[in-house]
Amino acid sequence: MSESPDRYNPPGRLAVKDCALVAIATGRRARDLQELRDGIADADVDCIYYHFWGGLLRPTFDDPRYHNGFAVWVDHALHNKALAERLSVIDPKDHPDTNDLRKHVLDVIDSELEATANPVVAPDDGLFDFIRSQIVVFSTSNSLEDPSELPAALENMTRTSVFYHFIDARRRTPGAVDDFTTWLNDIDRDGYAQLTERLAGIDPYFVTLAETRDSLADTFSRFFRK
Repeated sequence: MSESPDRYNPPGRLAVKDCALVAIATGRRARDLQELRDGIADADVDCIYYHFWGGLLRPTFDDPRYHNGFAVWVDHALHNKALAERLSVIDPKDHPDTNDLRKHVLDVIDSELEATANPVVAPDDGLFDFIRSQIVVFSTSNSLEDPSELPAALENMTRTSVFYHFIDARRRTPGAVDDFTTWLNDIDRDGYAQLTERLAGIDPYFVTLAETRDSLADTFSRFFRK
């Protein structure tokens, strides 16, 4: 069943949840870099979020060379590989506030617009579609009572659960951290400080969700093995 994404965990437990990121067309499109820039400036934060993070939940990447939808389109439709590479290296993990992320993207595009004398226009069948996201959260039958259960839990966790608890959690938790860190801090902040520091060092953006899951499982296993 679906539920509100901010529903609180049972006291002392971590309720394992799953999710889907629904893509919703906004009706706005861009045919050149200036229109892309204006669309990003006006877009809802859920639109920025989708074009950065949505690719992780699709079966395959639009282009494995690039890590967000803006970079893919700039290369494929506008044939500006240099700008596409500059956009692709932007890491949303470094910008927990999506509006800060938007500003960084705009700064990169603005610098390109200032240097562009002859703007390229995309063909009619290659316009950029601004898509926004809506997350739908599902309950599962699993919940964790003790942090020592984390290694086994991660090995069996779905990719979408990893997305919900380790990535999307940053939009709804105090301090913009993942659900595992929030839970561990609630139980014993000092006792799990070393573990939460290691979790903070895992960047899920430039790898697949399966690789993130493996990194988390390994991190938990190493810690609790001691």
